[in-house]
Amino acid sequence: MAEKQSNKDRLKEITDSIEKGIQELFQSEKYRQYLRTMSRFHKYSVNNTMLIYMQKPDATVVAGFNKWRDQFGRNVLKGEKGIKIIAPTPYKKKIEEAKLDPDTKLPMLDADGKAIMEEKEIKIPMYKPVTVFDVSQTEGKPLPQLAADLTGNVQNYEVFMEAVKRSAPVPVFLENMTGMDGYYDDENQRIAVRTGMSEVQTVKTLMHEIAHAVLHNAERLQETGKKTRGQKEVEAESVAYVVCRHFGIDVSDYSFGYVAGWSRSKELRELHEALNTIRKTAAEIIDAAAVPTREHERKQKIYSH
Repeated sequence: MAEKQSNKDRLKEITDSIEKGIQELFQSEKYRQYLRTMSRFHKYSVNNTMLIYMQKPDATVVAGFNKWRDQFGRNVLKGEKGIKIIAPTPYKKKIEEAKLDPDTKLPMLDADGKAIMEEKEIKIPMYKPVTVFDVSQTEGKPLPQLAADLTGNVQNYEVFMEAVKRSAPVPVFLENMTGMDGYYDDENQRIAVRTGMSEVQTVKTLMHEIAHAVLHNAERLQETGKKTRGQKEVEAESVAYVVCRHFGIDVSDYSFGYVAGWSRSKELRELHEALNTIRKTAAEIIDAAAVPTREHERKQKIYSH
């Protein structure tokens, strides 16, 4: 029992630190650093991304002590301090409940009119703190390398652009325009991006407008409620930053000075929801764009032999 209480206390200490971290996060440079961490751990929850960011913001790949040793042939270096994150540890429990008629969904009765009971196994959600280590804290066999991410002037630009366009919820058009780099037209359900820009700027603009199309269309806003222009721009620019950073596309000119002003009057719940929205949207775009691009690179390697 004492061990469970100890786990509970540690979990509370960790979640308290997450809340404090989120409230302090929305200052320009801290926010940018957090998004960098998110770009490397886009499948992790907001809470675990925050924990990694607070403890080791330069982390790139994390795993537990045994996983590094058994699955990757690497050992944690002596004296390295682990990163505390929260892991789901659900447990199964057997319960008895009335058996329901499959058609009427009402309790089935026996000859004496009593409910027929049946044993069921249910899963109880539980969480506990666990320790992981970044690859930089280990030594041993080299990690298996995925296909190279996009860098510089955007490798495989045409293939990548096609993949990104396919991930967009509305058609994308490249066209001449002045006074702006691109826009999302909700009424006509289209995205337009200015022609003649560099590959990097074209990709970044398209990412920004796709985020608007996913998050700020009329149907979505009916579900989430009205958002200010500032909030829309925070979300769209943050999603674009995370996706571009993930693929190694230049993000040096992104600015988040306006984030502090937008977040000042927000409750913790609203800030957490905003981060989760950004994470989910960025993850969807990353996954949609990454698969076709990596498949193309795999074929290129095959054909070159």
